[in-house]
Amino acid sequence: MKIYVGSQNPTKVESVKHVFPDMEVVGMEVESKVAAQPFSDEETLEGAINRARECASQSKAHIGVGLEGGVMEIGDELYLCNWGALVDKKENVYTASGARILLPDEVKSGLEKGKELGDVMDVYADKHEVRKNEGAIGIFTNGLVQREEMFTHVVKLLKGQWEYDQ
Repeated sequence: MKIYVGSQNPTKVESVKHVFPDMEVVGMEVESKVAAQPFSDEETLEGAINRARECASQSKAHIGVGLEGGVMEIGDELYLCNWGALVDKKENVYTASGARILLPDEVKSGLEKGKELGDVMDVYADKHEVRKNEGAIGIFTNGLVQREEMFTHVVKLLKGQWEYDQ
């Protein structure tokens, strides 16, 4: 069975490989059809579903997986959010969300100026390619939870739902 992941970001592709170790997992660039920086749960979920559907439509795919990171507001505060979607050959759509963590005002300010979280985090943490490594979640949990681990949890939720329906 072949699974296409709607990204070539190593944290996303590796999370799917961990959960589906016996399957061929291929990362591919697809459009999320939402803003480069999703700013709500709804937009982040929509991006994940769009990525999964695009991947599932590939002729050799048995499953498409979309993983999308975003931010969402609660009152005046901004939280990190993440969503995943799995679409199978029958066009069934499974969705799941994961960790939430409050973002500091300095990060919120950068995002409100139209920057992407990954770019803001590189400056904030004085690191390079945070989005392909520990992610914002890794920075703000002092390394206790890494981005790949966060997405692995979401992919487990997706796989479990899909298997339950089989």
